[in-house]
Amino acid sequence: MKERTVDILEKALEKSDGNEQNNVGLERALEKLEQDGETATSLEQALDENESLIGSKQAEVSIDQAIVEPVQTNRGSFTEVPDKPNSELSSETATANKLIANINWGQLAHDGFLTKEQQNPALVDEYRSIKRPLLYNAFGEGAEGITRSNLILVTSSVPGEGKTYNAINLALSIANERDKKVLLIDADVAKPSIAKRLGIKGSPGLIEYLESDELDFTDISLKTDLPGLQIIPAGKQHAFSTELLSSNKMVQFVDELSQRYPDRIVIFDSPPLLAATQAEVLSSLVGQVVFVIGAETTMQNAVNDALKKIQGADIVLALLNKARQGLNINYYGYNYGQYGQD
Repeated sequence: MKERTVDILEKALEKSDGNEQNNVGLERALEKLEQDGETATSLEQALDENESLIGSKQAEVSIDQAIVEPVQTNRGSFTEVPDKPNSELSSETATANKLIANINWGQLAHDGFLTKEQQNPALVDEYRSIKRPLLYNAFGEGAEGITRSNLILVTSSVPGEGKTYNAINLALSIANERDKKVLLIDADVAKPSIAKRLGIKGSPGLIEYLESDELDFTDISLKTDLPGLQIIPAGKQHAFSTELLSSNKMVQFVDELSQRYPDRIVIFDSPPLLAATQAEVLSSLVGQVVFVIGAETTMQNAVNDALKKIQGADIVLALLNKARQGLNINYYGYNYGQYGQD
């Protein structure tokens, strides 16, 4: 009993977060036990004497090994995962495992998105067709000669064409591949919506990371309850977001994503090309662009003007969204094709 109690007190000291008052009370109890060889009964008396100093840490010790169950609500939530020390795990992995964002699947299904249960077979098949050329260009023979081939920007010419809808569904569809992982980044920093759509926390995010010298990638990346899918929210709004997205730190960030995680698809949901300058900057940092066009709504001159703003990307794929099969066009998936180079 004495050895077990010493072990518990030592754990409490580790958890005291540097609080001097808590440390004093715990150290007194530990010294009293070790020097006097007190029994469990006398230890309880010693702890009672220091109750005001130990405070909430005593309760923290009692649940040290408890597993916190996910909170099931109709809104997104977080599940806390207890640390399990493992010499094979990096500090990055340990940090990333601390919080799991629970996606609001009920709301996604209501809004017409893909879900874990794949309730809409037709939609599932659509995105199977859409993701295949992207995966081929990222990991197959198509990747040869493409810089940052696993980094994909989803954008449009104007708002309302369905870019965010398609970015989220692409991420969910690819995450369901057995051997693929996806990082979905909300880079529409002026009007972020991914966190809200998924029902998860929206900050800190990309903007906080870019303006800070202290935040790490793992501080803004959220694991989700869909294995293989991680999210980086946009974070707070910033008056100089364009400058942050074109900064050296952003270039280093995307280089690290491409080189450090070569087996991972990274999807950026960007602002529309004709609505904000950030999209033009982001297009220069990725290997592939999915250019979403609203069928029967987007003017041809808007499409042409937007395409002229795409810089650097080796592959630009057009996705005709909201297309009716009755249109006099070749229907394939969401009318998905590649823009050729002149």
